[in-house]
Amino acid sequence: MPLLEPDPDALRPEAHPEAPASDRVPDDRAGGTPEPLGGDLTALLGAGKVLTGISDLVRYASDASPYRFLPRVVVVAEDIDDVSAVLSYAHGKGREVVFRAAGTSLNGQAQGEDILVDVRRHWTGVEILDGGARARIAPGTTIARANAALARHGRVLGPDPASAIACTVGGVVANNASGMTAGTDRNSYRTLASLTFVLPSGTVVDTAEPDADERLARAEPDLCAGLLRIKSEIESDAELTARIRAKYTIKNTNGYRLDAFLDGSTPVQILRGLMVGSQGTFGFISEVVFDTLPLDRRVTAGLFFFGSLPAAAAAVPFFTAAGASAVELMDGNTLRASVSVEGVPGDWADLPGPTTALLVEFRAPDEVTQEAYEERARAVLDGLTLVSPVASVTNTLTRDQRTVAGYWKARKAFVTAVGGARPSGTTLITEDFAVPPERLAEACEALLALQTRYGFDAAVAGHAAHGNLHFLLAFDASRADDVERYAAFMDAFCRLTVERFDGSLKAEHATGRNIAPFLELEWGPVATELMWRTKRLIDPYGVLAPRVVLDRDPRAHLRGLKTIPRVEAVADPCIECGFCESTCPSRDLTTTPRQRIVLRREMMRQPDGSPVEEGLLDAYGFAAVDTCAGDSTCKLACPVGIDTGALMKDFRHIRHSPREERVAALAARNFRALEASARLAVAAADRIGDRFGDRWVNAVTRVARKAVRPDLVPEWLPGMPGAAPAALPSTARVGAVAVYYPACVNRIFGSPGDVSLARAVVAVSERAGRPVWIPDDVKGTCCATIWHSKGYDAGNAVMANRVVEAAWGWTAGGRLPLVVDASSCTLGIAREVVPYLTPDNRELHESLTVVDSLVWAAEELLPRLTVHRTVGSAVLHPTCSMRHLGDEAQLRAVAEACADEVVVPDDAGCCAFAGDRGMLHRELTESATREEAAFVASRTFDAHLSANRMCEVGMDHTTGRAYYSALLELERATRAPAAYKTGKAGKAGGSGD
Repeated sequence: MPLLEPDPDALRPEAHPEAPASDRVPDDRAGGTPEPLGGDLTALLGAGKVLTGISDLVRYASDASPYRFLPRVVVVAEDIDDVSAVLSYAHGKGREVVFRAAGTSLNGQAQGEDILVDVRRHWTGVEILDGGARARIAPGTTIARANAALARHGRVLGPDPASAIACTVGGVVANNASGMTAGTDRNSYRTLASLTFVLPSGTVVDTAEPDADERLARAEPDLCAGLLRIKSEIESDAELTARIRAKYTIKNTNGYRLDAFLDGSTPVQILRGLMVGSQGTFGFISEVVFDTLPLDRRVTAGLFFFGSLPAAAAAVPFFTAAGASAVELMDGNTLRASVSVEGVPGDWADLPGPTTALLVEFRAPDEVTQEAYEERARAVLDGLTLVSPVASVTNTLTRDQRTVAGYWKARKAFVTAVGGARPSGTTLITEDFAVPPERLAEACEALLALQTRYGFDAAVAGHAAHGNLHFLLAFDASRADDVERYAAFMDAFCRLTVERFDGSLKAEHATGRNIAPFLELEWGPVATELMWRTKRLIDPYGVLAPRVVLDRDPRAHLRGLKTIPRVEAVADPCIECGFCESTCPSRDLTTTPRQRIVLRREMMRQPDGSPVEEGLLDAYGFAAVDTCAGDSTCKLACPVGIDTGALMKDFRHIRHSPREERVAALAARNFRALEASARLAVAAADRIGDRFGDRWVNAVTRVARKAVRPDLVPEWLPGMPGAAPAALPSTARVGAVAVYYPACVNRIFGSPGDVSLARAVVAVSERAGRPVWIPDDVKGTCCATIWHSKGYDAGNAVMANRVVEAAWGWTAGGRLPLVVDASSCTLGIAREVVPYLTPDNRELHESLTVVDSLVWAAEELLPRLTVHRTVGSAVLHPTCSMRHLGDEAQLRAVAEACADEVVVPDDAGCCAFAGDRGMLHRELTESATREEAAFVASRTFDAHLSANRMCEVGMDHTTGRAYYSALLELERATRAPAAYKTGKAGKAGGSGD
């Protein structure tokens, strides 16, 4: 055992609830997957594809819905052969299978109690066809990722759910999710060109194949005959046919798409339609080809406020008639809750109770059409009675992209913002229904009355143009009386929607577990029985997702409701939506932010010291704490800004012994000596590596890691850079327009090429007539990120206060900007040091202007520089710190000045190197950059550019390409031609190198 192995007990929750939760995982599940199930699947698929530990089962047990079901085993399928093997095994053993991709469905469709198959991790990719007119997409690809690829061709997918950054194409098709503009004519059912899917029997069907029906007839003759029989029965019943057609004149995803029997003429065509909205109960969708739509880039929008929900609903038809592409409704509860979303005006918290807003957007392909839409919109506005209850309300049309993006950010945060504002410890229910659009105002009044009757104060929002509303209810699932109140409300709500409005109980979220008991209420016995027959025909052994769509238990929607025990304050608002997962660097290695919180909540459900809690604690240190990159991009993805990375840093701090904290603080106080030693060690390792090979240095560090602790001793990776020059360039304080702070990482590690980064920054600044000064005493100071990222609070406080005091002096009390040459260090000094400062130093910090060197270059230098030469192509790796700072555009601007072609990979994300975390857990960086690295390796680039030395080292390691700062490329591009002959970068940068 390593000398400094942390004690898992340090992460044990300090206080459990008085009584264990009723839905806690029972003790007999603590051992994980039972045998022979685990052994059978491992033998069938291989150990790496089968997850059996209790921690793995618990983290997959929750999704964005109010339900929680613990699987017996989790399979991470890599290809169709794996899926077919699992289905065959389940058939032979009488087991059940549920497929899960993003886990963003709101009704429990991605949860199972037996074999759960993860079909996200290995199922990503987009192939553009016919110049963008079509796209072939793997099912684990997010909608946002697919649209990013299509945008370059001026195209977009029809479905546009608010969860586009997280939800996957497979899930969107399986639920027929639509979104803000899709309505009934742009959804998956209407825009799919073809599907490839695996039936429960293992038969693979590609609907695009010319002989698909012949193949299916040979493989599944009974299925083909049965589908045609049901088709004939429906078509011979005129009343039923008319009813089916009528049901889909408004948005409807409740039950199976019976109109597939009317729209398809062959078994394959029928199955193609049935698979859409089948919620994983008919088969696995392995590939989708979409017909795409034009991306109209000219946008005009407005946010218009009304005195009540019915008043806003009454205005919707006028905007629709004027040509609006989207009319989104947000009631007062939604608007007030959204103040937790960054950028939303704070005075929305003071909006009167009934205030309601409509977000109206018009999209046009050209200026003439855009002006025509705006003229119609103004005519509509002239006839409406709008309100301006707070100062930020303008009730005006705008073309400003940032303003429009802010409106949509507030709207898309509906579920998470309202959910985050719910009372702590309550469960969130998201309902989704549709009525004929012309009856929307009437439905709003009825819904408000129903809520009042049952004591709910729901938040309401939705796609008003399509008569589709969502509302959120919060109740305490641990209290039987509150569950019964919810049950009574649901019964009344479903009857109201069906009997008064002939509406859809699920407009776009699909039936799921919470509407399955009400399916027959909406569809009637004849149509419902046809759905049961169809399920038995396609899945005769009931292998796939039982009880997700069809369930005869009238109280099935009350089974499996999850309690939400209180956890640490930073994470307590989490509703487990999963928006954070697609950005998380460890998502394919260990756990995601959502799963870290899910595991923590299960610990709180358990009695203190239970076998389940012990099993979770044993795994949590590595799976949650150690392999968190701490980059906090989860905070950016979360609409309410939950920073799980910060929580993991807190946990790292909790695990430290007092002695470790003292040693870390001592290192901070003596950092000048530590920095010099680190630089000498890098230089020595580089020389040893040159003489004996990196393998020898790597072996030494691996031995040290085993002896001390893997999370403390970095591993020397092949190709690590050598040491930076011992001396920094000499500069003059007199005449300097900024203070230049070379980050410690750039004072320790060198950069490739003939010029150091510090020399390059000094040189380009002088060429632009904006000279910078490097203080003589920068050595021994640091942005404090070294300590912050590891949770060493005492050391963090020492260095944070030191660097701020020094910076205040260097910048003459903040009169000069402080230019920092590593993006993570810019973020550290600008923001992350603040909580650790003394009150006096917080005042000093407020006077500082901290500028990233890429921003300095883009905004201060580029306009004053002459570019003499460019490279043909450059690929960029924007760092996660740049995302936090909003500096990605400046990186691109500098790169575009240096290269004829600039590319940012669609899959670019946090590299997870995180200072030295990629050296502590190299597998983390390798996993985080897998898709980005594959793209970079797929073609040749002349330059590989970024803005942080350690991120560049991480990308070097995973791509095999040499990454370096974009400022080095800028220096080369603006260097006078004569300087290339001498190899000199210029007088200002010449000394000290």
